[in-house]
Amino acid sequence: MIRILSALLLALCASHAAAQAYPARPVTMIVPFPPGGGTDVGARLIAQRLTAKWGQSVVVENRGGAAGIVGMEAAAKAKPDGYTFIMGNVGTIAINNSLYKKLPYDHETAFAPINFVADLPLVMLAYPGLAAKTPKDIIAMAKAEPGKVTFASSGAGGAPHLAAEIFEDMAGIKMLHVPYKGGGPAVTDLMAGHVNILFTTVLEAVGHVKSGKLRGMAVTSSARSPALPDVPTVAEAALPGFDTGSWIGLLAPAGTPQAIIDKIAADVRDIVSEPETREKFISQGALPRAMSNSRFIALIAAEKRRYAKLIADKNIRTE
Repeated sequence: MIRILSALLLALCASHAAAQAYPARPVTMIVPFPPGGGTDVGARLIAQRLTAKWGQSVVVENRGGAAGIVGMEAAAKAKPDGYTFIMGNVGTIAINNSLYKKLPYDHETAFAPINFVADLPLVMLAYPGLAAKTPKDIIAMAKAEPGKVTFASSGAGGAPHLAAEIFEDMAGIKMLHVPYKGGGPAVTDLMAGHVNILFTTVLEAVGHVKSGKLRGMAVTSSARSPALPDVPTVAEAALPGFDTGSWIGLLAPAGTPQAIIDKIAADVRDIVSEPETREKFISQGALPRAMSNSRFIALIAAEKRRYAKLIADKNIRTE
């Protein structure tokens, strides 16, 4: 018995020492989407702040593909030593498990949640040359020619795709879905006029709206975005009660020492509470939200239940 207790004590001491020394070399933060999307922009801001805090580089590695599944699989298979973690979003963390019959990892056991980072309200964008100027105009166009209005998304089954599905359902219309491998490519094709509209994060869209390259029709949250105060909500403009969005958070491979997870969680919580970081997030359209590791775990469970019901009720299928 004494030997067992001694072994446990030694293990705890080793874990604590490892956490105190962590990180001793550069760290990789996987983003399961191409550069330019909301998850990527948020990840790079956190990586920059962690680099300054730790004195070690936090390198963002984009591993896009299959609605984020490629990157999530890479993170699930990474060595659980704290030197690889992933910035996921609501789609990769809480939606894909209900959309795909088989994932190349067990979504319940492959990851250790670290911490929530920020809410990412969505905005309904339009190609500037489009005749429709408002959500009501889009609804009228779609009713006049069902299936002719095209909407892009950052990937089948992600929060932007589901926002469009909810919009269709509440408006009683049918549009044509054009999925992309991330928000960046979708925005590029929207600006080129290859698709009509796109639901994407305010964070990745705010610069394009302010420059006039894209038209912000409406935001999907219940309140207007501080980054786009002149853009109405979908609920104001067309569909009362409309309210949806995305969020981002950090996960580690299962088996990562709890002491290291606790350290990263605490450091991220400090970072998103810093006035400078908060101001930068908010100015770009994100809403940073500090919470404990246990609250993040509870949020993930609640979001999985919410989206499982939504997907089942609306019979949403991936392509």
